[in-house]
Amino acid sequence: MLQTQNKEITAKEYELFRDLVYRKCGINLGSQKKNLVQSRVGKLVRQNGLDSFRDYYELVKNDATGKALSDLMDVISTNTTHLFREIRHFEFLREQLDVWLQDADWRKNRDAFRIWSSACSSGDEPHSMAMVIDDAVQKHTNFDYKILATDICTDVLETAKQGIYSEDKCETVPSRLKTKYLKQARTSDQRQLDPRLLQKISFLRFNLMTPKFPFKNAFDVIFCRNVMIYFDKATQGTLINKMVDHLNPGGYLMIGHSESLNGVNHPLKYVEPTVFQK
Repeated sequence: MLQTQNKEITAKEYELFRDLVYRKCGINLGSQKKNLVQSRVGKLVRQNGLDSFRDYYELVKNDATGKALSDLMDVISTNTTHLFREIRHFEFLREQLDVWLQDADWRKNRDAFRIWSSACSSGDEPHSMAMVIDDAVQKHTNFDYKILATDICTDVLETAKQGIYSEDKCETVPSRLKTKYLKQARTSDQRQLDPRLLQKISFLRFNLMTPKFPFKNAFDVIFCRNVMIYFDKATQGTLINKMVDHLNPGGYLMIGHSESLNGVNHPLKYVEPTVFQK
């Protein structure tokens, strides 16, 4: 077997991976990530007992199950997140929920409040959503909520389903919600999200580059944060407009604070930085 840890990825092999990742996932690696791909993908080459980067490329390209692509994205993408990251979005969510829940017509026209965490990573975002939403709806009997949490990486989804955090990871949670929803886990230095809230979240592997989204019900709010930074403007525009198609009138789209819709053609109305309304 070839010692891939000592072998450099060729320019042609790198371009093959660049093209594959862009076509399958919309991520533009650019020309500067060759060393990153060599280092991280090289481990997958070895783990799969292959002799070259080209062999691994062929494995991913021809794998109908999607598992190899998921493994590739696990190592290429950056899953940086924490509970209540960019907290203004969660404050806005609570404020808007309070307005909606006091509107009898709004409640009457839906069987549940639906929200989508479209790049949920290890679950910090949908777990934060669940705490905010559950706290808001408790004053309103017979009103349900449903959270869809998707990511292209299977490993982070498995972590997300557990809802377990070390004590230091819980420091960003507002103290009242932390006491209410993050209970002591098996060990003294861990907390677990209330299982009742975990049951409200549907975790699903999903590729945002899917040509047609399969969702039957529209969402009241969509979080699409810190994923579009990897996309070019054309891909951003395609994604945003597909999301708009699955957003209820009056619903909100929230993007990351390092992102912008400048130069993207869309029908949304600007509300405040990184918050847009249909």
